[in-house]
Amino acid sequence: MPKLKHLLSALLVATCALGPAAGAAERLDKIMDTKVLRVGTPGDYRPFAIRQGDGYAGHDIDTIEALAKELGVKVQYVPTSWPNLLKDLQSNQFDVAVGGITRNPARLRVAAMLPGYAPFGKVALVRAADKDRFKSMQDLNQPGVRVIKNPGGTNEAFVLQNLGAAQISTHDKNAEIPALIAGGKGDVMITETYEALHYAKTDPRLAAVFIDAPLTPTNYLGFLLPVDDADYLREMGFAWDLLDKRGTLKAIDDKWLK
Repeated sequence: MPKLKHLLSALLVATCALGPAAGAAERLDKIMDTKVLRVGTPGDYRPFAIRQGDGYAGHDIDTIEALAKELGVKVQYVPTSWPNLLKDLQSNQFDVAVGGITRNPARLRVAAMLPGYAPFGKVALVRAADKDRFKSMQDLNQPGVRVIKNPGGTNEAFVLQNLGAAQISTHDKNAEIPALIAGGKGDVMITETYEALHYAKTDPRLAAVFIDAPLTPTNYLGFLLPVDDADYLREMGFAWDLLDKRGTLKAIDDKWLK
């Protein structure tokens, strides 16, 4: 009987080991068969991904198009939102998510991410007339300060954790918040370095503060992938590394982030 037990245990281990391997290439096979890479994006975060008419533009859009070309496939964009980003990824709505997604442990516990890019910290977008008003976190965290946040991402988490004394409101469309700040409907938008710089550059009514001394330690953005196909992850990682070594990624950085 002990020998039979050991044999059954060995068979179970072998079966478990074969299980993932048997279906390991399923996602990659489907992408190669259909010649389509499904890309989810909220499409509301400049300069990384923004909806423009029937399409998208931005740093991450150029990058994922270059990755898809390397794989020999076309991109099909799938709208998603920050609150539903992980849920949609896990329910197989798309094969990769892009659009200014912060790399963090919570996401990496349930998904994979390609190498980090665009080092940033949390900063504030305010009216240019108020730029000298906000010198510290304490200046932001005041009852008289109106903070507008977008739901579902790390910016919202930062606001709720650090600015509880301020007047906090929520606006569902991230790309509309800068105009609300510029128009006096709010005082502060917490965002990342590049988005704040973009809006401060394109709208003279706005200013980006804490750029030289961000409110958080440096972090990085990354493309989000499901973890159900090791072959797919390897191929995406290989394509990324190839574009990096060729200088393609640097050229895209120079175009959108300088």
